[in-house]
Amino acid sequence: MRLYLQAMPASAEAPRYVQIALEQDLLGGWTLYRESGVQGGKATLKREQFLEREDAMAAFEKARDAQLKRGFRVMFSQGLDGPYGS
Repeated sequence: MRLYLQAMPASAEAPRYVQIALEQDLLGGWTLYRESGVQGGKATLKREQFLEREDAMAAFEKARDAQLKRGFRVMFSQGLDGPYGS
């Protein structure tokens, strides 16, 4: 699952983005990736691992909701059940 969110700046600055991805590993665990930065600039990548899918989904939804509250808009979603996930 992957979400790409973007916040448009008020001035001529480059837009900020956040990408949230959830992937299953080869051993059945789950990894949540959170990448953020300014388009065309440096980015920060954080990774968190989970044993259970439910825990990973809860963390994915929490990260998504936090960015939506900060004013980010969903620009692209892949592998989600609804327009913004479940």
